[in-house]
Amino acid sequence: MTDAVNTLKSVNSSSDIDHLNRLAGIVILAGGASKRMGSPKAELMLPTNEQLLDYHVRQALKLSAATAYNVPIMIADNGRGFGINPDLILNNPQVPIIHITDYLSVDDFASNDNEQIETGGALVAIEAALQYLTSSMIMQSTNAANSYASWLMIISCDSLIAVTDLWKKLQPYITQAVDKSVICLTDEHHLYPLLGIYRLSIEPDLKHYIDNGQRQVMKFIQPIVQPVTFSEDWQCLTNFNTPKDFERACIALRYI
Repeated sequence: MTDAVNTLKSVNSSSDIDHLNRLAGIVILAGGASKRMGSPKAELMLPTNEQLLDYHVRQALKLSAATAYNVPIMIADNGRGFGINPDLILNNPQVPIIHITDYLSVDDFASNDNEQIETGGALVAIEAALQYLTSSMIMQSTNAANSYASWLMIISCDSLIAVTDLWKKLQPYITQAVDKSVICLTDEHHLYPLLGIYRLSIEPDLKHYIDNGQRQVMKFIQPIVQPVTFSEDWQCLTNFNTPKDFERACIALRYI
């Protein structure tokens, strides 16, 4: 991925800087174990009879349409193959909607005898998304609209915060915190690294971190993160782990 990363770092003109502030892709994290929920969070049904994964895909399609350059939507579900409402794909043929496979290091293959890992954690999914985007940038370098777009949005399936609202909240900090490579939500007690945006240029560092057996999200992002405080209205919309948590989130969504 070095060529694409070097391309990102070599851009200097004001026009190119604008490209560097653009969204390159969206990854929906749907591969968690969901043990306390009792069923996969991606397949939870909203009161509107919409599956949670479909909700996030639909919101991501709105954001992709708003950019006018067809931001790809990736689904990282740890090989579970969660289905998507076919209408979302049929009605938006111009937007790539793909399932991606978690990145596995050599150690992962060796220690598991090539058997599927139950879950490698969020970072291996994020690394896979970064690799997909940086590879795509090399192949599509003639597309001036998105060849230098440099941010990956992360949205996890333990939240009902709309991708469009998350991007609106975080985007201003791209220029306000130019020395940071991860921008994510925070409240008084917790950082939410799986509700944020990641600069594509961190891909080699993240790969190295994973290849050295590391999986802790907080440890990796701590030196490079810009926290963004979110309002109390969003408090109940995220970090749901039990059916009762999800019920409260659905109720809160009605009043926002």
